[in-house]
Amino acid sequence: MIQDHIDELIEILNRASYEYHTLDKPTMTDQEYDSYLRELINLEEKYPEFKRPDSPTVRVGGEVIEGFNKVTHEVPMLSLSNVFNESEIIAFDERVKKEVPNPKYVCELKIDGLSVSLLYKNGKLVRGATRGDGVTGEDITHNVKTIKNIPLSLPEPLDIEIRGEIYMPKESFLSLNEERRRNGMDEFANPRNAAAGSVRQLDSKIAASRNLSSFLYHLPNAEQYEIHSHYESLQFMRKLGFNVNPNIKKVDGIDELLLYIEEWTKNRETLPYEIDGIVIKVDDLSSQKKLGFTAKYPKWATAYKFPAMEVYTKLRDIKFSVGRTGQVTPNAILEPVILAGSTISKTTLHNEEYVILRDIRIGDIVSIKKAGDVIPEVVGVLEERRTGNEVPFEMIKNCPICGSILTKKETEAAYYCKNPHCDAKKIEGLIHYASRDAMNIEGFGDNIVEDFYNMGYLKSISDYYYLYQYKEELMELEGFGNKSIQNLLDSIEASKSNSLERLLFALGIRHVGKKTGKILADYFKTMDKLEKATYEELVEVHDIGEIIAESIINYFALPQNVELINNLRKIGVNMSYMEKDIVESADFLGKTFVLTGTLETIKREEAKEMIESLGGKTSSTVSSKTDVVVVGVNPGSKFDKANELGITIWTEKDFIEKIEKR
Repeated sequence: MIQDHIDELIEILNRASYEYHTLDKPTMTDQEYDSYLRELINLEEKYPEFKRPDSPTVRVGGEVIEGFNKVTHEVPMLSLSNVFNESEIIAFDERVKKEVPNPKYVCELKIDGLSVSLLYKNGKLVRGATRGDGVTGEDITHNVKTIKNIPLSLPEPLDIEIRGEIYMPKESFLSLNEERRRNGMDEFANPRNAAAGSVRQLDSKIAASRNLSSFLYHLPNAEQYEIHSHYESLQFMRKLGFNVNPNIKKVDGIDELLLYIEEWTKNRETLPYEIDGIVIKVDDLSSQKKLGFTAKYPKWATAYKFPAMEVYTKLRDIKFSVGRTGQVTPNAILEPVILAGSTISKTTLHNEEYVILRDIRIGDIVSIKKAGDVIPEVVGVLEERRTGNEVPFEMIKNCPICGSILTKKETEAAYYCKNPHCDAKKIEGLIHYASRDAMNIEGFGDNIVEDFYNMGYLKSISDYYYLYQYKEELMELEGFGNKSIQNLLDSIEASKSNSLERLLFALGIRHVGKKTGKILADYFKTMDKLEKATYEELVEVHDIGEIIAESIINYFALPQNVELINNLRKIGVNMSYMEKDIVESADFLGKTFVLTGTLETIKREEAKEMIESLGGKTSSTVSSKTDVVVVGVNPGSKFDKANELGITIWTEKDFIEKIEKR
């Protein structure tokens, strides 16, 4: 039931929060916590009747531990919302701009430490407190006074509260753990937990020995001191003697903001302290007031979390799929988790041998990485987090679709369904044929192909080219109309003009991938010549070895494959290699492009892919090495710099025309 699942998530998150904030012994990573929290937020928005008053979505931080006096914050210490990728940053900017035209932002390094509130009366430090649950914190004044870069008195007799972060420098962290190892004590997991544990010591001598440090970054009620912007408040705090991070930067618009993030994503390891992201704040204080708050977060600020290169999540189940070659693959069904900016809920487990070697079980907490920064992969299991309820893996014996007995070659780890009439194999082959890197028939997603197959419209590859005969019937289907069906038919017709290498990849010839298809098309030039090629001729081709040559010979030896190609030839599908005209790609080849502003007719990532596919490179920085700047709506400072340097500028319309010209 939904309510039961919401209750389960609340218990998981509250327990994790207690272990993290109160005990300083986290049992869950930040990304796992964020993943569960996002799921809970979505469920509570959909089913508000099940929202509980103790839900972590209406609380901030942890509890006050026994042994410290409680402190009430006059102005609540709220946490920040999180964003995880460029599109979410842009969405935050768009929300701000609905209320505040042309906002300026202050970008700050997100220090991985413990939030602190410092209260001064008549210029004297009278209290240091943790954030606690946002309203009530812990009095840690005796330990705060041991931190050397926190002033005990100010140059002016002010009554003022200053907020920031207590952290442990990397060098101090390494020294502390080395000492703990020598003494046979458990090591701290990271500098953040070491810092938190240090400021919660009842004996201030212990805190003093830990060489803690601080950065201060927030001034509540700044208007009382005739301050009108966040950046001004930072300068004011620095003037009072507080340690303000030197890498804070005021930026003008989204492009400069993204550039700052890119810079510190690359350079974070050079810092003598840990950061786990970038904090983005609207600079103007009156604009902050206009934007206001949610129940938990300020709407005028957010925190960009650096993409995790390795994350942990629960393996809910293992499902088996059948590919176009008949290979049966186990797939991990995961608790959704954010990895390198994208949400991962499913990934391949490759084959039986891969799973058994790693002893991957249903119910395990598993480690996920991105292979080559693209494909998510289960790389290991956290055995110490097993409960005993995990289910060991067992390879299936029959095809999950048609029920045929699976076969396995001695030389391979994979199992195969050999039934030529298996629906799954046919559907996967049809999906592959229309896919982007194959024939690129736009509009045919997996679900549409499967629906058309089940309805009888698509049973073989050549059936794509006869769909026009059923236009009136297809228009009657739910979710389709004249325009959408016509777009599908136009895309099918356009695919006839693709170059030979796309067709070779699309046919699903075993071992003939995108790169091999290009090599074969470039060498033989026509399908007819490739069909007639001997084994000896094939192995003579550079990068075409014995296995690929044998696979090609076997493919053309089957009458049904020859019949398919003859049908496609009669339909009008191109069977020749179309060498690209160098003049047509000269606009992109070897050139460096910078995109700035909002593109209205194409997504930024798609534009980058197009540039790179035509031999160009993309950069986020305008310099003397930039060849072209593509300008969208509200381009910002990159446009100005391009003009100063005399760099070629294309409008979005110019860019699209160059693409279509190729």
